[in-house]
Amino acid sequence: MSRARASAEDRVENAVLKPLLLVLAAMIPLSANSILARAALTETGIDPVSFTTLRIVSGALMLMVLVRLRRDPAAGRGSWISAGALYGYAILFALAYLSLTAATGALLLFGAVQTTMVGWSLSRGEPLRPRQWAGFVLAVAGLVWLLLPGLAAPPPAAAAMMLAAGVCWGVYSLRARGSGDPARATAENFLRASLPAVLLSVVLIGQTQLDLEGIWLALASGMLASGGGYVIWYAALAVISAHTAAVAQLGVPVLVAIAGVLLLAEPLTPRLIAAGLVILLGIALVSLPARRGR
Repeated sequence: MSRARASAEDRVENAVLKPLLLVLAAMIPLSANSILARAALTETGIDPVSFTTLRIVSGALMLMVLVRLRRDPAAGRGSWISAGALYGYAILFALAYLSLTAATGALLLFGAVQTTMVGWSLSRGEPLRPRQWAGFVLAVAGLVWLLLPGLAAPPPAAAAMMLAAGVCWGVYSLRARGSGDPARATAENFLRASLPAVLLSVVLIGQTQLDLEGIWLALASGMLASGGGYVIWYAALAVISAHTAAVAQLGVPVLVAIAGVLLLAEPLTPRLIAAGLVILLGIALVSLPARRGR
């Protein structure tokens, strides 16, 4: 094999593996964030507004410190639109989960994310190939199958908030492209999002409810799962298409379910194994590049 051919194959392999590894790396903290948020909102006394404020502000502080410590900070920029979408997702997610089961909330959230991101991708002239359409349908079907036992008719207000949270997260993800350095852009978005978070907490200070466990979970969610995870997610979004990013996020409920088995002693059921494989197969069909000549 010639050096030129070997070099070309290495470039192709890196072009496939780098986005895949970034997406997989981002899914872990994003999944952890869901677990931390659910634990805080259902098992502690912290209120959703305070949880969201601590999450956003602590994430902003950690990210700004990391950016400042870098010797060669790269160019990057946040925006008020991205920050608004970030805070909108975080606060609506927290408020909605007070009245929704985990399964129903996840289905509404990720359904809205898929619709937003895939719809935008199609409107921008990025059509899905037949194989990708099949993968998209397969992944969504797998998600419904995974969550079906816990689905319940949701209260309209809570359902509307979770759908809106999904749209906000879709918008935030779509705006990642062209933002420059992921760490700096994410830090600026978190810093901007801290303003409405603090203002709402001040307005509702009379309804504030805090406890030590809830505070620690909020700080872990902000500084570790949200801050670090969103930096990796922004880096992944710079090298993958919008529809690939949308479908890839369907892996989050699978990881959350697996974490429930490992950390919370929940049963490992045949449904979880089969639905997880179906979702992952669907993600692979959407994400893998087409072979030349096909």
